[in-house]
Amino acid sequence: MKIYETLENQLKKEPNYVTDCGELKKWVVVSKAQNCDVELISLLLEEATLKERFFFEVKNVLVFNQNLFIQFLEQKNYLNDSYTAYKNKVGLNIDGKYLKQRNEVSLVWPFKDCILEGGQSREEDKREEIFFNETLAQDEITQLLEPKVLTNAKRYNAKGEKSLEKLNRNKQGVITDNLVIKGNNLLALHSLKKEFSGRVKLIYIDPPYNTGNDGFKYNDSFNHSTWLTFMQNRLTVAKDLLREDGFIFIQIDDDEQAYLKVLLDEIFGRENFNTTICVKMSHLSGVKMAHKEKKLPKIKEHILMYAKNKNSVKLNPEYIEVAWDDAFSRYTSFLKKNGFEDENCNMWEVVPLSQEIKLSGIDAKNETELLDFKMKNADLIFRTSVNRSADYTKYPKDKISKIMKSENDYYFTYNHEDLNFASSKIREIGGKLVPSSIVGDIWTDIGINNLSNEGGVSLRFGKKPEKLIARIVNLTTSEKDIVLDFHVGSGTTAAVAHKMNRQYIGVEQLEYSENDCVARLCNVINGENIGLGNLINWPGGGEFAYLELKKYNQIFIEKIAHANDIKALLKVWEEMKGKSFLNYNVDLQKQEENIEEFKTLPLAEQKKHLIELLDKNQLYVNLSSLNDKDFDCNEADKKVTQDFYQIKI
Repeated sequence: MKIYETLENQLKKEPNYVTDCGELKKWVVVSKAQNCDVELISLLLEEATLKERFFFEVKNVLVFNQNLFIQFLEQKNYLNDSYTAYKNKVGLNIDGKYLKQRNEVSLVWPFKDCILEGGQSREEDKREEIFFNETLAQDEITQLLEPKVLTNAKRYNAKGEKSLEKLNRNKQGVITDNLVIKGNNLLALHSLKKEFSGRVKLIYIDPPYNTGNDGFKYNDSFNHSTWLTFMQNRLTVAKDLLREDGFIFIQIDDDEQAYLKVLLDEIFGRENFNTTICVKMSHLSGVKMAHKEKKLPKIKEHILMYAKNKNSVKLNPEYIEVAWDDAFSRYTSFLKKNGFEDENCNMWEVVPLSQEIKLSGIDAKNETELLDFKMKNADLIFRTSVNRSADYTKYPKDKISKIMKSENDYYFTYNHEDLNFASSKIREIGGKLVPSSIVGDIWTDIGINNLSNEGGVSLRFGKKPEKLIARIVNLTTSEKDIVLDFHVGSGTTAAVAHKMNRQYIGVEQLEYSENDCVARLCNVINGENIGLGNLINWPGGGEFAYLELKKYNQIFIEKIAHANDIKALLKVWEEMKGKSFLNYNVDLQKQEENIEEFKTLPLAEQKKHLIELLDKNQLYVNLSSLNDKDFDCNEADKKVTQDFYQIKI
């Protein structure tokens, strides 16, 4: 048996090295070897041929020949469908050296994720995604992150869709339109910097959770580091967009919460951490109950809350409706004023609340009648609290006393303690007066039922309640403030901001077709009253502008991703040769010479290979190429791009 067959059979004994389709995860093996993984070494030692080939003895101790093993994986015909062997044949090297061996290039972490989910088109797709480990020259970094040309500009309002003639601006020249931007969110954020740096009041994002069940399906060996890099790139530029008194909220679950907290401490500063909100997001039912003997069912998610500058921020306290007994369990006293005004408060009488209820003929078992009495008399029901900074010894202990704070401001004491009236905690919520409590960092009151069609769009997984976003918006912003969501998905954040008269920017790359942000916002404009709209009697109205980052090589990536067979893929390759921008180090002649071997690779490997041939700096058209004929920017593209970036012709 050939050694590579022996190796394959041995490695497939470890389930973590095998895909759902039964193929070996070669990229995992390489990574394990680079890290001298004990599990991998043990597996190799179990097979005599592999032990003899990849280990040598030093003073009776076996030593793993790491370099030989990795060289075998990368340079030999390791397995018939080896992508690594084929890639090395098609010219991804300079002067006979592979790129990673050259001093003038480096492995740049930000570019591992520049395809977002590796060609994925829908978040609910759950296929095995290919990990794109891009090696780029350092001087190409700024090129990738340059502002991009905009295209397909539209304006949506109650009259429907029309072309976007001009963006609205305020007296300071800043865009005041609500914006929905389609395209890679990392590149979109960099495109927003010139116009919106230091202007965004609130950022809320609900990113991929990296659970293995969501859309973020990178390979095992780079799972955490890739996800964190994916987040780090975006959060760094997002911080630049925030105002000094701005906030960022990131919703996440247990899988990455702790890692993300450390990353945010680094980016925003540990001193700017505000809190971690624990929010109930599901019920104790369904599939999660199947493993109740082994682990506690998970019904919560986390929302990490940071300030741009903690010394500059101010919150708008939020209140929620609670039961009377929850809000006023200690409010057990009642004031009988007996016709006397505040000036003669010493004539007032203090009695137990229970006594007054009985004297008033209220049936204590009739909850409706009892609550009605308490609500109507909330300004007479009280409790006392100690004021440690005050000296009340000169006032009679058994009488109500009036204490002046200023000429027109005063309060009352009894028994040398301050009076706190129940009326101070009665607020209008949802259009009615109710007992209330201030919102803390545990949120269990957010409605989580029947969310699938909220906003008039259907999204089976991941949609957040409008009430949840509304609370965050209320806590941190005022009308006209800018709210940004660069994982906008089906558009919950934008929809809530629209209804609450905040300016918003929503960015999304994934395709949701009829369930996307645009469809939802059109429903909002037309007056849909599901979710928050029902609570505030939303009448409809308003408008937003839609823009796309102009694609170039991204078009070919999408065509590659959607190809179903080798015939379709070869057709894409023919287009790429004539129209795409390939990596500068690709040798087309070698690619063509080895095309027959290319055809023998599995479809996933073929796709991966073609994508790596593309220059990732040209995924979208850079602003600097606006007038370059090679990129085919039409007059409409030029007009909206010049308007957005305020470029004078």
